Amino acid sequence: MAYLGNVPARSFISFERQVFTIVNSQTAYTLSHSVTNENDIRLVINNIVQEPGSGKAYTASGTTLTLSAALVNGTDEMYCVFLGRAVGTVNAPAGSVGTSQLIDLNVTTAKLAENVVTLAKMASGTDGQIITYDASGDPVAVGPGTDGQVLTSTGAGSPPAFETLPSSNPYTAQSNAESGYIKFVGGVILQWGLFGTFGIASSGTVTFPTTFTSNCWTVVTGLWTNSTSAEHNSLTVFRSPTTSQFTWYQHDTGQTGRVGAYIAMGK
Repeated sequence: MAYLGNVPARSFISFERQVFTIVNSQTAYTLSHSVTNENDIRLVINNIVQEPGSGKAYTASGTTLTLSAALVNGTDEMYCVFLGRAVGTVNAPAGSVGTSQLIDLNVTTAKLAENVVTLAKMASGTDGQIITYDASGDPVAVGPGTDGQVLTSTGAGSPPAFETLPSSNPYTAQSNAESGYIKFVGGVILQWGLFGTFGIASSGTVTFPTTFTSNCWTVVTGLWTNSTSAEHNSLTVFRSPTTSQFTWYQHDTGQTGRVGAYIAMGK
């Protein structure tokens, strides 16, 4: 007749039966076959089928059968019937899986040999490299990149490359003081400040808050004053300011106590 339930992965001949010799005060007995658990056998004591499971009549694992209570020799009788183990309750034995058991038809001797060659090519890579593949399927090493770089596409047919992304911050350093500066990405520097107070027909030198790396392109100056008279707004900056300072000259002879302001740009 057909088998009801899960078909056993391993069948025991005619539901093989094992009769045990009772040992007084003993609860552990050795099975003649290894089992997954107590559900792989049916245990009968004194012609009564016992209930399997922890806290029940018995448990079983491997070749060990454990009773919940000891029996008496000469009084009690015990045997078990091996039922087999259901598919899905056991792992496949070592060495039992071959290419015929695999769905992937690409698992062939030739394919395995190709993969071994690929692994051998990749083994000589440098730490930090990314392995990609060209149109023929051969591995190509990219990199290594440096800290903070990202992997970007270089177009169809070309391997990717590591690249440093531009900063989203438009400046690299700044000072928000009354006389301060901003250093922009690319090297341009914008500086500003106040200088004075100076007297009638005077001159002087102003040192920039930070030194330009190569040159100062221009300096624009003006006067801070409470007077609205045009004659009080004469201020000259000498040509060719240096990377660290500029020189000014105040021509007005009618007022004192005024303050100069400037904006300088360079790189």
